[in-house]
Formats: sequence, C-alpha cells, structure tokens
Amino acid sequence: MTKSPTPQEAVQRAERAQQDRIDSIRRLAEARQQLDDIRADGDRRRAELEQQISESIAAAEADDTRAFVAATTAGWSAVELRKIGFSEPAKTRARTRRRKAPAKPASETPEAAPAAAPGR
Repeated sequence: MTKSPTPQEAVQRAERAQQDRIDSIRRLAEARQQLDDIRADGDRRRAELEQQISESIAAAEADDTRAFVAATTAGWSAVELRKIGFSEPAKTRARTRRRKAPAKPASETPEAAPAAAPGR
C-alpha cells in the first residue's frame, strides 16, 4: 500500500504545482508583452520610414520640376521635350477644369400642373 503524504507534504506538492502554473503564466505574459513592444516599435519605424520616403520623393519631384522648367526656359518646348521622351512633371501639367453639366430645365411638378376638376 502507498503511503499517504503528510499534510505538510501535500501542501508543498500543491504549492510546487501551483508555482509551475504561475510561472507558465509569467512566461506567457512576458512573451506577449515582448510581441506587443515589437509590433509597436515596428509601427513607429514604419511610419518614420514612410515619412522619410515621402520627403525624398517630394524633393526628387521638386528637382525634376525645376530641371523641366530650366529646360523650357533654355528654349525647349514641352512638345519637343515629350518627343525626346520627357513628359511634363505632374505638378506643372496644365490643370483642366471639368465643365459643369448644363442645367436641366425645371420639369413641371404635380403642384404646378393645373388641377382637374373632380368628376369631369
């Protein structure tokens, strides 16, 4: 027959088992916190990188526009530059406005139509 643990041994075994469970929760919480920190850092770094890229593109577009304007100032026409293979920079292209649709004539509404006399 197996010997039953003393009350003190039983409590110690239970405490060890409970401590193992608590340790697993601690490891899970630490791993989850690390994941959250890495995600937040990644979001921050991604936003910074996107800002840097946007600034670099804007600077390159400004340089391109200045070079195009310098070429036209030097005597090249936009048509000639297109024939060579250089389209106008997006920021210097002529902006066209959409024409408004012609106003529709006001149609006759039931209130404005003459009312027919009842029973006729």
